[in-house]
Amino acid sequence: MTDVLNGDLWIEHEGEGPLIATAIHAGHKVRRELLPVLALDETARSREEDPYTDYWVKAAPTWLVPTRSRFEVDLNRSRDEAVYKTPEVAWGLHVWKRPLDENAVSISLEEYDAFYAELGQLLSRMAGHHRHFVIWDLHAYNFRREGPNASPADPDLNPDINIGTGSLDRSRWGGLVDRFMHDLATFDFLGHHLDVRENVKFKGRQLAQWIHHHFPESACVLSIEFKKFYMDEWTGVGEIEQIQALRKALESTIPGLMEQLEKVQ
Repeated sequence: MTDVLNGDLWIEHEGEGPLIATAIHAGHKVRRELLPVLALDETARSREEDPYTDYWVKAAPTWLVPTRSRFEVDLNRSRDEAVYKTPEVAWGLHVWKRPLDENAVSISLEEYDAFYAELGQLLSRMAGHHRHFVIWDLHAYNFRREGPNASPADPDLNPDINIGTGSLDRSRWGGLVDRFMHDLATFDFLGHHLDVRENVKFKGRQLAQWIHHHFPESACVLSIEFKKFYMDEWTGVGEIEQIQALRKALESTIPGLMEQLEKVQ
């Protein structure tokens, strides 16, 4: 199928097979009427977004990528926290020059509802064709929050790739999770191996929880957080060779995932 742009809210592509990818924090756009009250510049916004994750989704045959910034509406928060109203919910950042009016918040929440309605329809179609399926919930995280010239965060607490599985049934999906992590960790990543660990930094949030709640028998969400070692998180400039290699690393796991799906009861 061709890619579908829905009302400027997301880009969607449906292909064959029981694998879907999302990159719900890749978006950078903010609707026009919010720009006069937005206190953050483009650089500050992009630092907390997930650049390049929208490139990695295309390793999967089916993908859904929102185009709007998480600073307009955060699709990985519960609905009542999806609009950042105070600095406390936004890493201490003052997102708005003044409080948003109720209409602005309402429009953002309509976008939130529209996305989850579309996701539900997409997954229902997937469930109609496949007994079980996998969702890659792709994200990226900062590890140089103290500044571009400061020491990076402790690598013992910040793996190259964190696999969040907090809301899945590991008794059912554990073999698939283990195979996925093994295949990522043994991939030849430009001459070395990646540090891949489970639930060290993140366990997955709203997207994974929502899918596991609505599709408990058929869906396995892997919330995959890439440490931003592949880019300068302060300038946004990426290292193309590493970005491409990470996509190849994801692609390398697909045969194992398909094999494990056949074993799930």
